[in-house]
Amino acid sequence: METKEFQFNGVVMNGFLMLFVNLAVLVAAIVGIVFAIIMLDESNGAEGGWLLGGCLAAIVANIIMWCGHMQLEPNEARVTTWFGKYSGTFTETGFFWINPFYGTKKVSLRARNLDAEPIKVNDKTGNPVMIGLVLVWKLKDTYKALFEIDSQTMAAQPNTVGSDTKGLMNALENFVRVQSDAALRQVAGQYAYDDEAPSNLPRQEEAKEMTLRSGGDEINQQLEEKLDERLALAGIEVVEARINYLAYAPEIAAVMLRRQQASAIITAREKIVEGAVSMVKMALDKLSSEEIVELDDDKKAAMVSNLLVVLCGDDSAQPVVNTGTLNH
Repeated sequence: METKEFQFNGVVMNGFLMLFVNLAVLVAAIVGIVFAIIMLDESNGAEGGWLLGGCLAAIVANIIMWCGHMQLEPNEARVTTWFGKYSGTFTETGFFWINPFYGTKKVSLRARNLDAEPIKVNDKTGNPVMIGLVLVWKLKDTYKALFEIDSQTMAAQPNTVGSDTKGLMNALENFVRVQSDAALRQVAGQYAYDDEAPSNLPRQEEAKEMTLRSGGDEINQQLEEKLDERLALAGIEVVEARINYLAYAPEIAAVMLRRQQASAIITAREKIVEGAVSMVKMALDKLSSEEIVELDDDKKAAMVSNLLVVLCGDDSAQPVVNTGTLNH
C-alpha cells in the first residue's frame, strides 16, 4: 500500500550547541537588563529604554527557542507539522534542535504485545466456541497512524497527544484490539472446531477438511493475513499472531465432552475387537497346526464366543473348569 510518510528535511541542529547558544543569549539578556536599569537611574532614559526593550524581546525569543529542543531514544519518532501541514517524520536518535514553530508528536516504533481476552464466536457448523489470540505488533507508518485514522481524538487526553506518547499508543492499541476481534471472528467462522464430521459425510472427506484444532500454523497464517489487511490502514505491521485459547462455549462444553468421550470409546473398541479377532484366529490355527485337539464347527464357535467375551469384556472373566470329556 502506498505511503505518504517521508523523512523530515528541515533545519536540524545539534541540541547541545543550541543549548549553549540559548544559555549565552539568556545570560546576555539578563546582564543587558541590569545595565538598562542602571542607565535609567542615571537619567539616560532613551538609551536605557531601548536597551531594556531589546533585552526583554531577546528573553521572549529565547523562551521560544528553548521549545525547539527534542530528544529521541531508539525506536522512537517525531511526526512534524508546519501549522497543520505534514512536514515529515524525524527518526534520528539523540538530542537535537529544530525550528520551534514546528508542531511535533512523539510516537513509539517499538513492538507491543496484545493478549486478547477469549471471545465467543460460532464456528462453521454453528457451534459456539471461545477463542482468543496473542498479537505482536508495531508501528510502521507514522503518517497513517496519526492522519489516516482518528487516533488523536481517540486518546484519553487528546490535548496532550504531542507529549503524552502513552495516550496515543493506547488509542492505537484500542484500534488494534477492535480490528483483532473482527479478524478473529472472520477466521473462526470459516472452520469447524474439530474433525467430527456430520453423519452423512464419509470419513475420507472428513479427514481432508481443516479445522480450528488441527489447522495450527495454517490457521495462524490466515489470521495474520486478515490482521495485516485491517491494520494496514493505520500503518501497523503485524509481527506475529497466534490463537492461544480454543474451547467450546460453556453451554455446550459438557455435551461436546461426552461426544468426544463416546468417539474415543468407539475407537478403542475397534482396536480391541481387531486385536481379539486376531488372537482368536491365532489360537485356532495353533491348535490345528500342532494337533493338540480336534474341534468341530460347534466347539469352534463356542470357543470363539468365549474368547471374544474374555478379550473384549470390561470385567475380568470368571473361569469355569470342565471336568468332563470332549465327547459329552
